[in-house]
Amino acid sequence: MNRLAGETSPYLLQHKHNPVDWWPWGTEALAEAKRANKPILLSVGYAACHWCHVMAHESFEDAATAQVMNDLFVNIKVDREERPDIDQIYMSALHHLGEHGGWPLTMFLTPDGEPFWGGTYFPKTSRYGKPAFINLLRVATGRLQSGVVVYSCALAGLGGALYAALYSLEPTLGSLFILKAVEAAILAGIGSVTGALLGGVILGVTEGVGSIYLPLAFRDAYGLVFLVLILLFKPAGLFAGRR
Repeated sequence: MNRLAGETSPYLLQHKHNPVDWWPWGTEALAEAKRANKPILLSVGYAACHWCHVMAHESFEDAATAQVMNDLFVNIKVDREERPDIDQIYMSALHHLGEHGGWPLTMFLTPDGEPFWGGTYFPKTSRYGKPAFINLLRVATGRLQSGVVVYSCALAGLGGALYAALYSLEPTLGSLFILKAVEAAILAGIGSVTGALLGGVILGVTEGVGSIYLPLAFRDAYGLVFLVLILLFKPAGLFAGRR
């Protein structure tokens, strides 16, 4: 059931006829996510946002896409002009996850409201170098169900301290490449050690050294292999921090 008809925000009212079971932000929506043990799809936009309207027309008005959203998520729609506090919190989270910001803001949250993945506009079909939104929905739930939830160290808070305690090094290109390789191996299921390392290097170069990713769970062989590689390489000084 779409619950936006009773809202006062012009942006939310634009979505009141979507086949998506939208909730406005609030305690009821968050409680429903916990009750149903479903991740949250948080969509933040505003009335004059061009790409918000494009994504709404392509995906939120599409019955097939809406059905997947309703099956897999508790869907929450937020007007950034009405709730700038929510927008700021999750836009900051997106930046810490190494992504560029913008609207619509599309965030995937745990049932407790913790961000684990996100982006901005996603097309209905794969283009502009972006995956199809409907495929992304399934990948996002797969990340959460597999226990592979990746936070920025700055976002997670604990991550920075744990990283420093385990590896005793400053963020460098080398350390970022290895952590990126871990993420690539786990999340993409890369079977080749060389390929995963190369993927980590490419991701590190393109995204820079500002964000360090820490996988909070390693539930497959690839993650364990790369964790061992990190621990083995660290004493050899291959990824020593700058002094």
